[in-house]
Amino acid sequence: FLAYAEQAFLDEVAEAMGKDPVQMRLDLLQKARTNPAGAVRYDIDRMETVIKTVAEKSQWGKKPGVSQGISVYFSHASYVGQVCDVVMQDGKPLIKKITSVADCGVVVNTSGAQQQVMGGILDGMGHAMYGNLTFKDGLPTQKNFDTYKLIRMKEVPEVEVHYVASGYDPTGLGEPALPPTGGAIANAI
Repeated sequence: FLAYAEQAFLDEVAEAMGKDPVQMRLDLLQKARTNPAGAVRYDIDRMETVIKTVAEKSQWGKKPGVSQGISVYFSHASYVGQVCDVVMQDGKPLIKKITSVADCGVVVNTSGAQQQVMGGILDGMGHAMYGNLTFKDGLPTQKNFDTYKLIRMKEVPEVEVHYVASGYDPTGLGEPALPPTGGAIANAI
């Protein structure tokens, strides 16, 4: 949930400053490189590569009529960036595509890695778009899956996954794709 809030906030700052969200993130990384505020516990070059690659692969800013949102996060020693493409349909946001780029070191099992990233994205999308739990008198109103909406197959957008061949030892991939998804969706909307 931290990634969701952090990345959505960064886009609000970019909008208030009149800056492109991708460029603002790259500018912040440059500032962290030259004048860090505290200890930098991630590899700035790897994060920068993920941002540039996801912007390129998603055709950032080059899709007329499509709203795009970016989100990038460092989790379990992996770097994951995502761009979400949204169009409005009948007054509601429709997620058309999520492009993801991960630097998780050497990818040992490409099929397994693909499934991990896609699963994380869809789980994150389900939380962001449909996960709603309400309470009445201290008890949950939704007590079973017939009253708690989960993502359905027909709601799954196109998901495109790419990896950075960084050559580093393998790192985490089971969780890192989920955190940036909510931010990318919120920023696109």
